[in-house]
Amino acid sequence: MKIDGHIHSPYCPHGTSDSFKQYIEKALAHNFTDITFTEHAPLPLSFVDPTPEQDSGMNPEFLMPYFEDLQRLQKEYAQDIRIHIGLEVDYIQGFEQETRQFLDTYGHFLDDSILSVHFLQWQNNFECIDFSPESFMTFSKKVGSIKEVYDLYYDTVLQSITADLGQYKPKRIGHPSLIHKFQLAHMVKIDDSVRIREVLDLMKEEGYELDLNSAGLSKTHCQEPYPPFAFIDYSKSIGLPIVFGSDAHTVADLHQHYNVIYPK
Repeated sequence: MKIDGHIHSPYCPHGTSDSFKQYIEKALAHNFTDITFTEHAPLPLSFVDPTPEQDSGMNPEFLMPYFEDLQRLQKEYAQDIRIHIGLEVDYIQGFEQETRQFLDTYGHFLDDSILSVHFLQWQNNFECIDFSPESFMTFSKKVGSIKEVYDLYYDTVLQSITADLGQYKPKRIGHPSLIHKFQLAHMVKIDDSVRIREVLDLMKEEGYELDLNSAGLSKTHCQEPYPPFAFIDYSKSIGLPIVFGSDAHTVADLHQHYNVIYPK
């Protein structure tokens, strides 16, 4: 099996208009057997997206067309590739009940999904921690230091793993070292190895999968996968299930760095 389990789509509000078929045909050309489209789920209705364009989640009006398009494509390509219908669901502290209600309503459409942390709470305000180096640095000053933001991030990821989001809660934890995205911009060396192992150990203990996310290798200020290579090895050593994800928001990025993660 050759899997890419983290792919966005033309329904992404901050991505590309590249069609589903373009993604699928590229996956076929690269001999992938399984792909999961994991579009950003609509954010809770009472949550105010802190990004400038407020485009972090899918428009709720597009959710059913997204499912219907993928159901049609599953049938069309059934003899060629397994297409899984998924979402990338945000874990947002304090919005667990709304997230569970959303999953209770739409979870039966999903074959496979990812639970990710993009938003951190500080003094009743939220910040999207992977939006830009500038916003990351501004938030770090509010919180107190880069290290304190790292700790806040890992604390939140741990909460996401243990949160009760119902029977349709995603089984895979997205890019669990996303906080590294701007590490070469802030230039503060943080030894968070204990925290990363803590997250991976809890994922294993609670029966989750790791989204081995290659997108960080393409990020100017990161230059490593999520999690870093040493923790990919650690994940294998503890028997944590691993699913490669390119986190592609364009067809050009689909399967990015697969051969780096899995050299021939």
